[in-house]
Formats: sequence, C-alpha cells, structure tokens
Amino acid sequence: MNTIEIDRLTKDYGRGRGVFDLTFSVAQGEAFGFLGPNGAGKTTTIRHLMGFSRPQSGSCRIGGLDCLTQSPKIQKDLGYIPGEIALPDEMTGLEFLRFLARYRGVSDFSRAEALMARFELDPRGRIRRMSKGMKQKVGIVCAFMHDPAVLVLDEPTSGLDPLMQNRFIELVLEEKARGKTILLSSHMFEEVERTCDRVGILRQGKLAAVEGVDRLKADRRCTYVVSFESEGEAAAFAADAPGVKGAEGRRVTVEVAGPFGPFTAALARHPVTGLEEVRLTLEELFLHYYGEGK
Repeated sequence: MNTIEIDRLTKDYGRGRGVFDLTFSVAQGEAFGFLGPNGAGKTTTIRHLMGFSRPQSGSCRIGGLDCLTQSPKIQKDLGYIPGEIALPDEMTGLEFLRFLARYRGVSDFSRAEALMARFELDPRGRIRRMSKGMKQKVGIVCAFMHDPAVLVLDEPTSGLDPLMQNRFIELVLEEKARGKTILLSSHMFEEVERTCDRVGILRQGKLAAVEGVDRLKADRRCTYVVSFESEGEAAAFAADAPGVKGAEGRRVTVEVAGPFGPFTAALARHPVTGLEEVRLTLEELFLHYYGEGK
C-alpha cells in the first residue's frame, strides 16, 4: 500500500522552473530518497505535499487524504523538516518546543528530551542567538518528538557537523525499522545511500530516474587502478588495455563498462603487482543520470 502518492503534479513558474507531470509514490514503511540539484523542483514538490501550494494540475495524497484540502488532518501524524527553518526569534528553543507539544496535544515530553540529549541540544537560549546548526537541531526535535508515522525531510542535516549528521542517519534508520514512511530530500548522498530503499532523481522538474538503491549500486561503472613494478610496464599495459582513463607513474586507471573479458585478458598479458577497485559514490551515479546531454 502506498502512503505518499503524487500523480501528474504540475506547477509551472515559468522559464522552466517548477515541476511537470510528476508521478511517483512511496510505499508504507519505505524510505524514498529525493535527489536533484538546486532548482530541480524538490522543495516545490514537498510544499505541495505539505499543502502549502496549490497545483495547477495533478494531485498529492498522504494516507489517502488530499494534501491541499485535508492538510490539517494529515499533519497530525506527520513530521516535517523544511529546507529553510524559520523559528520565532524571541522564544527560547525550549519555549518553542513546549508550545509545539501543547499545540499537537503531546502530554509526554520525554521523547523530545531524549532527542535533545541525542543531538546535544541545549534549548534554553533564545532562538535568535542560535547558530544554523542549533536551529536545525530544534527542527529535528520538532519533526520527530510526536512520533509521527510519516516523515517529510527536506535537507534535514543542513548545518550539522559530521557527528550530528551520523546521529541523524542512525535516527532515520531506527524510524525506518519501526515502519515509518520517509521522504528524504538531500544533497548528502551518504544519507540517501545508507537510509533509503529507492531513489528518485529529479531533473528540471521531471523524474530522470527512479531506482532501487541496490540497483543503483549494481549499476556502478567499475573502475580499477592497476599497479606495476616499473613505469615502463605500466605504459605497456596502458597501450594494450581497453578503457584506460589515465596513467601516472606505475599506476594505470581503467574503467570497465562492458564485458570483463578484454580487461582480464590484458591483465594476464602483463606483470601486474596490484589491483584496486575504486568505488563510485551515489553522487557520481547521480551525475551519470543527470549529466549533460541527458
């Protein structure tokens, strides 16, 4: 069963900006990564899911409810981290969190306290004096403290240091294991690779691809660095082997995009001393789908 459904969503801001005939779904209990450069339409899509924007055509539904007309009901069981967090400057972080808990009818504040401890957030200072990272932590606590069934996360680790980014990934994995449905928009490709089941790649307001993370990993082009005892042997291999991308000293870099036979045959013809695989990142895979000319 699908929890999040986007069907032929279109919002045209002119000059190629917006989203166009966008269709995808996120199954119950699935973590779906939403990738794309700035201006690709990720935040526009999320604003429609939150009921903040009216589509020109198409629809968005969460839990079978229309995101535009039934957003108050949807948001009771939804956690949201906006791409740009705006908080009331004159309140302290703790005042705001307690206000939001009362607004949501959360009587047990222990989950919020546990999240604050986890992210080393001291919420007693006024929000206007908080750093971007501190405000981001407040936003994370706001999104997770009422234990929502659906999480919509737009660049959720923006401003966090690597330690806190890793703690956030651990939190998302825990929530996923508990059966939560997660839409994660991110430029942090490790976040998506570690947490998501599928990835949608957005290009100029349209989906360039929707793939399982395992499928994306399997689709990686294989790159190897081959080592030799001398530069002469490396040069001879570089002149003989297919797919050579470069040579430096006693090391030759080869990209294998097709059958391995010619590559392994070339290895057998030369006195190789070392063979190292270079793992491409999800970012490089994204560029493979998004790259110029596609």
